[in-house]
Amino acid sequence: MKVGALLTSAGINIGLCILFLSFYSVLRKQPQNVKVYFGRRIAEQHKRLRGAFILERFVPSPSWIVRSLQCTEDEIVSTAGLDAVVFNRVLVFSIRIFSLAAILCLFGVLPLNYFGQDMQHEQIPSASLETFTIGNMKEKSIWLWVHCVVLYIISGVACFLLYMEYKHIARLRLLHLVRTTTNRSQFTVLVRGIPKSTHESFNSAVESFFTSYHAPSYLSHQVVYKVGKLQKIVTGAKKVYRKFKHFKGTTVDQTCRSVTYRCCLCGVSSNSFQLLPTEEQEREKPCVKNSNLNLPAEECAAAFVFFKTRYAALIVSKILQTSNPMKWVTSLAPEPKDMV
Repeated sequence: MKVGALLTSAGINIGLCILFLSFYSVLRKQPQNVKVYFGRRIAEQHKRLRGAFILERFVPSPSWIVRSLQCTEDEIVSTAGLDAVVFNRVLVFSIRIFSLAAILCLFGVLPLNYFGQDMQHEQIPSASLETFTIGNMKEKSIWLWVHCVVLYIISGVACFLLYMEYKHIARLRLLHLVRTTTNRSQFTVLVRGIPKSTHESFNSAVESFFTSYHAPSYLSHQVVYKVGKLQKIVTGAKKVYRKFKHFKGTTVDQTCRSVTYRCCLCGVSSNSFQLLPTEEQEREKPCVKNSNLNLPAEECAAAFVFFKTRYAALIVSKILQTSNPMKWVTSLAPEPKDMV
């Protein structure tokens, strides 16, 4: 591959980036796209959008890039949230590593590779990329140590910057948790796959398990019950079935007679009958009103477990509770609005 082809490819990519940035600078200013690019700000301020025609909306402007570079981390956190700050820090880390590698390679490695052998060099646009690689160096050259030094410098700086970025993001995370209001879901763990036992209910199983293994941090729990629309229909059907069981074995009165209702010139005839229980069943049948027809809600093999600290809830949600990964599966509880 020639250097000129590489420069041409780089020029095409740079041109496409400039074109896409221009499209973005135009689209972000359109009234119909404001909800996409500024949804959080609109949700907080509740401002109405104006649909007046303004020529400036259709002219690309790089001023937003300058304003974005001037924003502080506190402003980004208040406007876009902590995730935007983390993404911004990742970009900054990448730019730093790329800048360091570019400086060391352009002024240290590439000249050594290019003049590594005594040869007639062509002009750079027509030269091959192999002349800029380590393969162009002489065997047992005394300048090979430069490549190793540059590699160690880039690796060491990358590890140091990763440590600093992780430390900085962890501090921002802690500050964000301290400043925000306490959420109940941060102290709650969703437990699934509770093993079914014939000796005790799910409620008792959850209480005995967490009081045995997490007694210092365990607070309380709430078992999940089947209370959906389908479960209501099934429960109603069970209640109706139990009611009809009391009327099992009833007999039909054989002395049915035809009753005719007349209204002027038209009439409808119908046969009336009634269900009469036998005397023996009348004595044995208990009173329906006094019978207990309220069925208890059916428990699910899942529960919400509450802990005293957020750290304890996080640890329980991450560790494996038993040797069987399909039982006592724990995870952080979702937000209350996300649960059905």
